[in-house]
Amino acid sequence: MSSSTATVVSKDGRIDSRIQNYTGFWEKDLKKDGSVDSRVENYTEVINGYYDGATELYEYGWSQSFHFSRFYKGEGFYQSLARHEHYLAHQMQLKPGMRVLDVGCGVGGPAREIAAFADVRIVGVNNNDFQLGRARKYTLKSGQQNDIQYVKGDFMKLCEQFGEESFDAVYAIEATVHAPTWEGVYSEIKKVLKPGGIFGVYEWCMTATWDPSIPQDKEIAHKIELGNGIPEMRSVARCLEAFDAVGFEILHQEDLAERDDPVRWYYPLEGDLSKAQTFWDVFTCWRTSWSGILVTQTVVWLLEKARLAPKGTHDVGEALIVAANSLVEGGQKKLFTPMLLVIARKPGV
Repeated sequence: MSSSTATVVSKDGRIDSRIQNYTGFWEKDLKKDGSVDSRVENYTEVINGYYDGATELYEYGWSQSFHFSRFYKGEGFYQSLARHEHYLAHQMQLKPGMRVLDVGCGVGGPAREIAAFADVRIVGVNNNDFQLGRARKYTLKSGQQNDIQYVKGDFMKLCEQFGEESFDAVYAIEATVHAPTWEGVYSEIKKVLKPGGIFGVYEWCMTATWDPSIPQDKEIAHKIELGNGIPEMRSVARCLEAFDAVGFEILHQEDLAERDDPVRWYYPLEGDLSKAQTFWDVFTCWRTSWSGILVTQTVVWLLEKARLAPKGTHDVGEALIVAANSLVEGGQKKLFTPMLLVIARKPGV
């Protein structure tokens, strides 16, 4: 992909050109998938272009924790997100005082929650300057700056940055799907773990039901890629093979989306106000309804025209609409999961 767009770096770290160029990494016909090699090769540009444009929309439409979660009937949206984070920390058996790495920390929502829940010291790594600035601001506001540190880095070069055997545990919440290969990022995670250290992950995968030879199935995966800044969607089987290939010992693995929950993980994306579990969640559901999307995208378009939002933000917003629709369809057809839970151990103790 090439572009003549000039590089303009804003004070908050966002780069206008990579926001504008983001959708250029995909074919205009979403039934085709001819650009995957380019996306994999340029994964940092894909990820940063996406999050430069999408981060504020995520915070407005979702929360400071950029992930999905299971729901119990009557459970509030934010309570469900926190419980999902607590569950991961519990499964990893995090203990007070541990030094823990958050791979792909976003704006630090899960890091702040897990640090408080498990009384651990967290280092969040992220390659996006805009998100890092917001993570530091929110952590200072919460008074957790002594427990959480944020650093800029590439999760494909963790050992180069942190050194071998430097963390007691590592977790990643819906982040390593952005890696060009799972083997590459899992290998780096294994290197920075101490012997016997635990890696816990919620991974985005296509399920065993998904068949890439079926055009409709392939199109759903392709739309998920476009709408979420993902170089290539891969299967559950490929994920587990990657763990084996790099030498992790899998202690537990489960697709939590397969549980028979009466309230499905994707319900907030459906835009159906009648499904809101609490009064306060009505607004969350409205934001993904047709009227909520119309209002949001109109405001973003006006802000962009007034140069109060980076150029290209509206286009990324359109990609988010594609994302929401494809994620719901993938969830309803059981072709996609955002919560393959894997708890793995580095051998050595």
